[in-house]
Amino acid sequence: MNTLFIVATPIGNLDDITLRALDVLRTVDVIACEDTRHTGNLLNKFSISKRLISTHARNEEESAKGIISLLGEGKDIAYVSDAGTPGISDPGSRLVRAVRDAGFPVVPIPGVSALATLVSASGLVGRSFSFDGFPSTRSGRRAARLEELVSRGEPFILYESPFRIVKLLDELAALAPQAEIVLGREMTKIHEEFLHGTASGLAGILRARPSIKGEFAVIVRPVQEEDAHDDDSQT
Repeated sequence: MNTLFIVATPIGNLDDITLRALDVLRTVDVIACEDTRHTGNLLNKFSISKRLISTHARNEEESAKGIISLLGEGKDIAYVSDAGTPGISDPGSRLVRAVRDAGFPVVPIPGVSALATLVSASGLVGRSFSFDGFPSTRSGRRAARLEELVSRGEPFILYESPFRIVKLLDELAALAPQAEIVLGREMTKIHEEFLHGTASGLAGILRARPSIKGEFAVIVRPVQEEDAHDDDSQT
């Protein structure tokens, strides 16, 4: 039966694409993608020429109908987001549900995600963590959600834009001043950077810069009750 392949693509360094992903992109009939120009750059690097159709957050539900129709015509289709793994703070989940409901198989082609990349380089995550994507831009909802995440006492991961990262750190400094935080910026790219510290310390570092560029992945490890007890026992 004709298949929808969910293909992870690099978050920066194009050489991070997997051999299996390249094989799928070369063999499918159609590639659905967030931005045809962005995906076109990736395909050009590896000399792949395919029909591209646009499937992004604003048209995902309607586009899914067209993709299901193409599957019904006997075509195999790959879906890629602009970077990383579709469905993780990227479009893709509605498409997957619709295709499954229509009776067609969905096959994941795993690879890079900013989430896994930051976790692997942070040293802050043990057995469990929460992932919450981009915080709400509505101040009340954002504050309530951050307070809830901090109160759980386990590490959590957020994504944030360069325009709101300092605001996020200021909010975290008020809620969890002793929390350990690792910021990942421009991961896998030329200017890749990881910063470790408290929210207030990291906010100070970023404020001192003439400009802040690149989206951020953020791990926050609140001070847990056992951490506090450990500190007390050492004094």
